[in-house]
Amino acid sequence: MNRIVTVGAVVLATVALSGCSLLRGSDGALPAPSSPPATTTPTPTPTDTATADGESAADLLEASANPRTPTPEPTEAAAPAPTLTPIPAGTVLAQGDVASPKGSIHFHFRMVANGDDTFTAQYSGVTSTLPVPIGVGLFDLSRKVGDGLTYHGVGDHTLGGPTSTAVSANVPLAGSGVDPSHLGTLVTYSAAAPGQDVPVEIASDKVLAVTTVRWSVPARTTNVHPKDSGARANATGPVTATTAGGAPKSYTVAPDDLIGDVAARFGITVRALVWLNEGVQVFGEDQHLYEGTTLNLDPLGR
Repeated sequence: MNRIVTVGAVVLATVALSGCSLLRGSDGALPAPSSPPATTTPTPTPTDTATADGESAADLLEASANPRTPTPEPTEAAAPAPTLTPIPAGTVLAQGDVASPKGSIHFHFRMVANGDDTFTAQYSGVTSTLPVPIGVGLFDLSRKVGDGLTYHGVGDHTLGGPTSTAVSANVPLAGSGVDPSHLGTLVTYSAAAPGQDVPVEIASDKVLAVTTVRWSVPARTTNVHPKDSGARANATGPVTATTAGGAPKSYTVAPDDLIGDVAARFGITVRALVWLNEGVQVFGEDQHLYEGTTLNLDPLGR
């Protein structure tokens, strides 16, 4: 037993010594340790296997790497602002001459566009032999010489007089709307002071001359085109007038009408409905309107 152990020890010692020599080079130095083989993890390649909703794995990987912002729901802010093409500044829309029946009053008039949906009446060559000042105003309906006025019309202005020296005046036509052609009558009246001692036919507010105004307003374009789709909840009022082309022109508000539903009934935005009706004030899209009031739906009737 002891012999075997001894022999085994000798064998182990020999292997150990020879092993040490095998680890050294020819010059006895230890060789540089070799690098272990590099290990790489294979990059997974997305497959084109479609998911339940039709997107491939490659699509999902791309989407996760480049997240997309959801498209916001459309709002009224995205709708174009309502527009009406203006009449160029300086365009003469009407003109003519005024002469009173007895020849006491003469002058020339022109109705001119200012280029911003407003208009000016230009009066020139004004002469009058009457002993009272004279005034002018535009009316929708005709008047008769000798009538008494309680209202002086649109663009009311005193031209002065008596005068044999021709005078001129430019008068803004505030309140005429964007299409003034409904003002078909120019009335010249006595601007005498109330109670002034003058003949009754030239007393204060008596009509002295009536002149027809023939307008020539160029065609205009707009992006607001109301079309009635019929009564619906919260928009049950009647269309009370239509244009020559059959489009709705005015609408009467019914009980419980909401402005958003009225606008939707006519296929326009709330902003366009407010644009058509400058007196309407909106506090949110579902504002209740005043029952019985009339809403304008005609861009040329603003």
